[in-house]
Amino acid sequence: MAITSTDPIADMLTRIRNSIAVSKNEVSLPHSNMKERVAKLLKDQHLIDSVETIKEPDSIHKTLHIVINQPDTNPKINEIVRLSKPGRRLYTRADKMPQVKNGRGFVIVSTSQGLMTSSEAKRKGVGGELICKVY
Repeated sequence: MAITSTDPIADMLTRIRNSIAVSKNEVSLPHSNMKERVAKLLKDQHLIDSVETIKEPDSIHKTLHIVINQPDTNPKINEIVRLSKPGRRLYTRADKMPQVKNGRGFVIVSTSQGLMTSSEAKRKGVGGELICKVY
C-alpha cells in the first residue's frame, strides 16, 4: 500500500527541511512536474546545487533527486515554508506581492505564465497563487 500525500509540494518542502535539519546534503522524492519546476527555481536562485530526474529502469515511476549542498558546506536555505495549502489557497495581485525578510528572501508564485519568484512576477505585472516563501 503506497502512502500518497494530499499536498505533494508541502511533502517536498518538509523533506528538504528535514534533510537540512539532520545535516544531509541530498534528498530523493517521488517526481511530479510541479515539484521539478519548484526545485529548478530553487536551483536558479542558487539555493540548491542540483536537480535531477531519475527514471528507474524496472519501474514506470520517476524520482526527483535534489542535492541541497556539497559535503562540508552549509546549506543556503534557512527557512522554507508552504504558504498556499489545499484547504486555504492564497492568491495575490502583482502590486501586493509579499516581501520576505526585507527582500533577502523570496516567494515562489504560480502564475498564468508559469512558476516564478515574486520579484519577477511583480516586474511582469502578473499575480497568482503563493506557493512558498524561501529565506
